[in-house]
Amino acid sequence: MNKPALQQTPDGFYLNRTPWFAFLLLCCIFALWAAAASMNDVLIAHFKKAFLLSDFQTAFVQSAFYLGYFFVAIPAALVVRRFSYKTTILIGLMLYMLGCTLFFPAASTAKYGMFLIALFVIAAGLSFLETACNTYSTLMGPRESGTRRLNISQTFHPFGAMAGVYVGSFVMFKETDATHEQLIQMSATEAAVQQLQMIQSTLLPYKWMIAVLALMFILIAVTRFPACKGNGQATAAKTSIIQSLGRLRRNPRFCLGVLAQFLYVGAQVGVWSFTIRLAMQMGGMNERSASWFLLITFAAYFVGKMIANLLMRKMHPARVLALYGVLSIALLAYTVLVPNITAVYAAVGVSVFLGPCWPTIYGLTIDGLGEDTSVGGSLLVMSIVGGGVLPIFQGLLSDANGGNMQIAYSVPLLCFVVIVAYALYCLRKPRVLVSGAKVVTS
Repeated sequence: MNKPALQQTPDGFYLNRTPWFAFLLLCCIFALWAAAASMNDVLIAHFKKAFLLSDFQTAFVQSAFYLGYFFVAIPAALVVRRFSYKTTILIGLMLYMLGCTLFFPAASTAKYGMFLIALFVIAAGLSFLETACNTYSTLMGPRESGTRRLNISQTFHPFGAMAGVYVGSFVMFKETDATHEQLIQMSATEAAVQQLQMIQSTLLPYKWMIAVLALMFILIAVTRFPACKGNGQATAAKTSIIQSLGRLRRNPRFCLGVLAQFLYVGAQVGVWSFTIRLAMQMGGMNERSASWFLLITFAAYFVGKMIANLLMRKMHPARVLALYGVLSIALLAYTVLVPNITAVYAAVGVSVFLGPCWPTIYGLTIDGLGEDTSVGGSLLVMSIVGGGVLPIFQGLLSDANGGNMQIAYSVPLLCFVVIVAYALYCLRKPRVLVSGAKVVTS
């Protein structure tokens, strides 16, 4: 039986069916940015020892990374408007490769600040990728399944995250690495040699990443993608960014969605960033052994996503978000209050319920924005800066309590209280879907 011709809906945003090869390439990009983000969690533990940093100072790894999202998301939205989603993705891949390349001069100078600059450039590339891919995933098929399609794309995220942790942990961390206490007791010369070796060990994962990114760039460049930019995009009467921002500012559901996304990303990054530190503290183990907990975290994240995808066939996405949020609060409360190794298991278990949060908040917030979709999507990507802000408060809270990492997990707990409130708001005020044609490709 022949497939129906690929067509855009009358509004020009959605498609009558999903072009599966193009959609699969899009899904692979979700895995690529997950790998970069999860390697940050390894870098935090690695840099703490290599540069003798406090918990507060190590949190700047995430701050540099997520500030890139904040500053570049609006320019990325402008590229989508002026050119296409495909062009935006290609620019993102180029910046991602450039940031990985900057790790090499950073390692040669052994300067923490240089690594932060490289991470900022990587994040700038990921901002282009996320601005394009998150919104594009919701558009590449029928409108009524947009949020579910984004959840499917996000299912690739844990695979990239697990790859990033596995490669990062078992290439960067060595059994022969000196402990933090041993480094302090060494002479300055001996410590400098050990620290330089640890810094140089960060390079191999980024060499591999550059090769993978180059291959993905070629595949995206030669594949045709539907435009999905709306019928009005080809006319002179384009809506200005200022007009879009004005309408979005007056949209309470959108504003609450941006706040929920800011807090969710901060909570997610906080839970993951300090998992290795929590396991070392509660279990008395080294970085390499503690890294297994982070690897299991992403496996749990994948399981949670798959269960959520099944639940969303029967339940409203906002109801699933509320249920997962309440269970996250319960596990985070256990992590904070129970002073033994089971607190680490609870922190790992939180990731089961993180799975659908980002795509569900994104899909619920962006639904029905019409011509403001690209700008709304970029603002949601900007909200990723929460991942650079809230872990700093976790680090400060830990340092203020003598390095007590358990108490720091109260920060993501409070974030999930707001996320549950947003889910309940969406259930009370569901958005009415507007029904949605030769396809424009790029």
